[in-house]
Amino acid sequence: MKTGLRGKLYLGLFLLLFFFSVLIFFMVTRIMREALLEENRNRGISIAANLAARAVEPILTIDFLILKNLVDEATSLNDDISYGFILGSKGEVLVHTFRGGFPVEMKETNTVESHQPFSRRLLDTGENLVYDYAAPVMIGEERIGTVRVGLLRTRVETAINRLLRLAFLITSIVTLAAGIVGAVLANSVTRRIKLLQQSAEKVVRGELDTHTAPTLKENCWEVMECDNTRCKAYGNFYHRCWYLAGTLCANCIAGDYATKIETCRHCAVYKKSTGDEIQSLAESFDYMTLSLKKRMEELQDAEKTMREQRMLLKTILDATPEFVYLQDCHGKYQAVNRAFCHVLGKEEEQIIGKFDHDLYPPDRAARNIEENEEILRNGTVLEKQEAIESGSGYRWCHVMRMPVRSPDGTISGILWSGRDITALKEMEARMVQARKMESVGQLAAGVAHEINTPLGVILGYTQVLLEEIPEDDPRHQDLEIINRQGKICRRIVADLLKFSRWSGSTYAFFAPNEVIEEIVSVMEHTFNLDRVTIRCQLDPLLPGFLGDRDKFKQVLVNLLNNAHDAIGTDGRICITTSFDAMRSELVMTVSDTGQGIPKEDQGRIFDPFFTTKPVDKGTGLGLSVSYGIIQEHGGRITVESPPGADHACDNKEDRGAAFLVRLPTVYFQEGQGVLKN
Repeated sequence: MKTGLRGKLYLGLFLLLFFFSVLIFFMVTRIMREALLEENRNRGISIAANLAARAVEPILTIDFLILKNLVDEATSLNDDISYGFILGSKGEVLVHTFRGGFPVEMKETNTVESHQPFSRRLLDTGENLVYDYAAPVMIGEERIGTVRVGLLRTRVETAINRLLRLAFLITSIVTLAAGIVGAVLANSVTRRIKLLQQSAEKVVRGELDTHTAPTLKENCWEVMECDNTRCKAYGNFYHRCWYLAGTLCANCIAGDYATKIETCRHCAVYKKSTGDEIQSLAESFDYMTLSLKKRMEELQDAEKTMREQRMLLKTILDATPEFVYLQDCHGKYQAVNRAFCHVLGKEEEQIIGKFDHDLYPPDRAARNIEENEEILRNGTVLEKQEAIESGSGYRWCHVMRMPVRSPDGTISGILWSGRDITALKEMEARMVQARKMESVGQLAAGVAHEINTPLGVILGYTQVLLEEIPEDDPRHQDLEIINRQGKICRRIVADLLKFSRWSGSTYAFFAPNEVIEEIVSVMEHTFNLDRVTIRCQLDPLLPGFLGDRDKFKQVLVNLLNNAHDAIGTDGRICITTSFDAMRSELVMTVSDTGQGIPKEDQGRIFDPFFTTKPVDKGTGLGLSVSYGIIQEHGGRITVESPPGADHACDNKEDRGAAFLVRLPTVYFQEGQGVLKN
């Protein structure tokens, strides 16, 4: 658990007082110690100098008794004098106070020159530490002896220790008194801060009706002697007048705290009421809670209004049959309507907050992300048509994606809207078929009735005559020509009927590579007779395709026959398949090494009855039928002649043609139905 503010204040105050107490204690004791030592030094010098001055006459008269009395008197008057003795001019001992005999080594322990007033040394006698003072006995310039006095250090140490105890006692008393005063002040500060903390906790819990500052002792109307009860500050015992808007004081300006505070700083009420920082902090906190309460009430009202508006908008969006959703600039779904949820087969809670890769297959999600990035980058509107297949079948939608801009003009999201145009598509298909049947149906019916019956008779009799007339008869060759041309006419009639007849499709999953291999195995023997080879380069990872298997065969047969007719003899046909993951499309290319297609004819080769082949080689309906089948499956077919390097069947890029078929793949997801581009 961390230390509180009160504990930190106490600890800091204690450490501060302790530091300064120790500092003062050591400074005082050092000064006192040096003073006592200096006093003891001066005293020793004074005793030695006085004894030296008094010993002049006895030394000259060689009166050892007087010398002895002088030394004894000096040692007896001062308890801390350990010894005393006088040496003659030649260093001989004249008198001394040692009871057990004079220690000879003492003579040289402290020497003093004649020109020195004294000499002091600290000696260790084995029992005590002694300050030894030596002073010369002089008569004019002549030295007649030396006085030596030894002062015990014990007295000085005793005095120093006594002073240390006294200094410690005084320092402790002062520190304790300062600590008590500091604790009282710290407690006052921490108590008010604790009150602020409790008020802050109430605010966190949502209790905004809290008062931290104590009741004002002197209010603004009392200071200004005002009795205007209409003033917002009048009767308000918890908030200072400069925090309140709408005060009516003559010196105040209209506005809130930020507007009027500079004027209020010169007011007598402000000058008299401010100065205590914690009091000001508490009053500011109360004003903050008051302002926060007002802002919260305003936000709650705005939130209520926005919630009502949102419910109204959601009701309108759910009522519209169009599919609508909103994504932010990162691709996260923020809002969807009921129609879009129905298309995906998910609830709104399962979509909001998700991304494209959470709702769609990887390739579809990648395509959506790519389109969104283009919109965010260019700010353009994307408009296209998509086919969505659910359990009830295909539903064609007209889709529009547009950027959503924030008030500053930046793009903040993407709005997607889609409209069901299945009925329109069906109507267009019926109109196209109606026009086709209107123009071709009559011809096909006429051909079927007017030509097919006599043509059958002609072919029947021709077969009979061919059996009866020998082959070496010239008429036999004429009959073969009639029979061959009759079959051509019958094929033309069949193509016309196939083109004009509206037939449904049976959709099922199948593997395109298997169909290609099946068709190639049937046709390559016939092609080999003309030395035309078929080379297949099929993608083993090609996904399955949902479509009409027989019509897919018909497209492939038509393309192979066209390639064979364009080559004639001695050539190569190449079939390649691949998968475009970015567009989620199956790509099939049929290229050849034939004579190619002129530029001026490439825009017309898919028109009905357009052909560059001889009359007996084609009717011009093969590519038109194939084009219709590809369109029916939602794909597209294009031609390149000469083909590019990626589609050429050999290294000679100046010949041949390549037909590119692109068909959208289909994916199933549980609860979603089938999504198809």
